[in-house]
Amino acid sequence: MEAEFISIHPKNPEPRKIAQVVEVLQNGGIVVYPTDTIYGIGCDLMNRRAVERLCHIMDIKPVKLDLSFICNDVAHISKFVKRIDTPVFKILKNTLPGPFTFIFDSNSNVPKILGVNKKTVGIRIPDHPIPLAIVKELGNPLITSSIKDDDHIKEYTTDPEEIFEDFKHKVDLVINGGAGGHVPSTIVDFTGDAPVIKRQGLGDFSEYL
Repeated sequence: MEAEFISIHPKNPEPRKIAQVVEVLQNGGIVVYPTDTIYGIGCDLMNRRAVERLCHIMDIKPVKLDLSFICNDVAHISKFVKRIDTPVFKILKNTLPGPFTFIFDSNSNVPKILGVNKKTVGIRIPDHPIPLAIVKELGNPLITSSIKDDDHIKEYTTDPEEIFEDFKHKVDLVINGGAGGHVPSTIVDFTGDAPVIKRQGLGDFSEYL
């Protein structure tokens, strides 16, 4: 069956359409959606079967599961990470929502949820109204990966209609939230004594190093 393709206003997401997306997620669906960087593909973190399907679509081994959690605020993050010291908390408050993926040591909730022994977890709070509205309405994080292109010159697809053509027989719903970016998030590792940039992307983290 072909996926739904719906347009949602990128600055003022229509509540009726957000509810439509959330219903798909609650039924175990896979959704493609815009972020403040590139388009993402994800599902309800708490739906084990949907997570397995997402891994299959993205050709990711479930035991590795190098996917990020999309949360909707800093308090939400504390449910999944071992600890957030005061200096780190201040950094999070200053940089989120924003184009960053932060890696933390995971707490005991993460292996229970995913069914794999994940010692670290990547956290995103994108500065984009659509995913934030979805997560707030859903009540759970999205577990997510980036939409990558097979073309090595054009690594990330920015046109939602192109994405729909590529994924319409793999996912349940594709959101058109306007053109996406082509630069991914900056990945910062907080698992050591000091933060380390693992990938330089859109976010500027230099002042915190």
